[in-house]
Amino acid sequence: MPWDGPVADTVAAIGAARSHCGDTFVIDSGDDRYLFLFSAQGLQEFYAVPEQTASKGIADWKMLVRKLPHELFEGRRTLPHELFGRTDVRGYLDALEEAISRRLGGLSLGDEIELFEFTRRLGHSMGLASWAGMEILDSPRFDELIVALDALDGAEAFVVPTRMREVARSGKAPEYEAMAAAEQIIAESVAARDSPGDDLLGTIIGKWAGTTGQERLGGIARDVILVHLASMSNMFAALGWSLLHLVQHPAVLARIRAADGRDRDLASRCVLESTRIGQRSIMLRSVLAPVTVNDGSVAYDVSPGATLATFLPLTNLAGAPGLDRYDPDRWQGRSLASPAGLPAEAVTTFGHGVHACPARPFSVTAMVRVIERLFGAFDLEPRFSHASPKPGQIGGVARAAEPCIVQLHPR
Repeated sequence: MPWDGPVADTVAAIGAARSHCGDTFVIDSGDDRYLFLFSAQGLQEFYAVPEQTASKGIADWKMLVRKLPHELFEGRRTLPHELFGRTDVRGYLDALEEAISRRLGGLSLGDEIELFEFTRRLGHSMGLASWAGMEILDSPRFDELIVALDALDGAEAFVVPTRMREVARSGKAPEYEAMAAAEQIIAESVAARDSPGDDLLGTIIGKWAGTTGQERLGGIARDVILVHLASMSNMFAALGWSLLHLVQHPAVLARIRAADGRDRDLASRCVLESTRIGQRSIMLRSVLAPVTVNDGSVAYDVSPGATLATFLPLTNLAGAPGLDRYDPDRWQGRSLASPAGLPAEAVTTFGHGVHACPARPFSVTAMVRVIERLFGAFDLEPRFSHASPKPGQIGGVARAAEPCIVQLHPR
């Protein structure tokens, strides 16, 4: 596994193990044992195992705590699913529009932008405007906050897993420093509010009623930080691939523009397709109680302490002929319509069942609005010849291995 030492190409390495061993195999990594499942029934059982038997939450935490200070997870009163458990996104549309307007307002014809750097900064603005209050965008320390959040970024645990040895050797000193800086900046902004407000930040503030001083401000700030890191670490990358694929497929972009906002479902399907292609997530379930998993050929008794696993790029891109190609018309709403007859678990964008990403409505809405407004204002001429995922990544949506620069032209 890539956190044991350098792996040139994680997808190729695990793919080679599957080719050699079949759809079910074990990887031992240090003290950890992973049972990988790729068959149709194996995938169904992977997602069907109850959380109390094999926990995705604990597995995700074990991954993230390689990078993030464990104190960030302690005493939280607001969790992401509490802000995103509804499909109605009206509560944060104003914040999204304001953040997008400000970012696009800073662009000029002839500018060259690197797509993933552009979406990273925009993602910070959209997220923080939503749950840290729109006033945070006017903070004189906003740029400092972005630097701190980038340094704290828990996604590094799976984007650059080999760096986790360095993080461990340092005792996470840079991460603790970044968390303290972000906490202070957010707390200052919250303290300047006259009232909690009726936005998402107001919801978070309300969870800390009855507390005062540093307990209150620090608790609110850490709630905001955790919601932000949990919700935005992959959205900017999915948005980056969505923009990049539309640059590479002008006929699809022309259809979006011709719809003029009336067929928003097309842009949503583009987002789903780019997210499907960009997925590099290793899906993990930490086994807490004895469980039997049947892959369709063999029943495996799995003991506590082991981890059930599957790897999305090996299913999303190779589960059926044609899945290696970009085609937003393979989606019907949120469901994969082509290839027909494919089990639901064979392709994953935002997860399945109780483990579906709670931020999906927010993320899709935000990405669609950026697509509509950016391509409504500019043509994007590619200045890159090739775009590929970072080869060592094992988790989340792929980061690009090389800069993907475009130049802005008038429509």
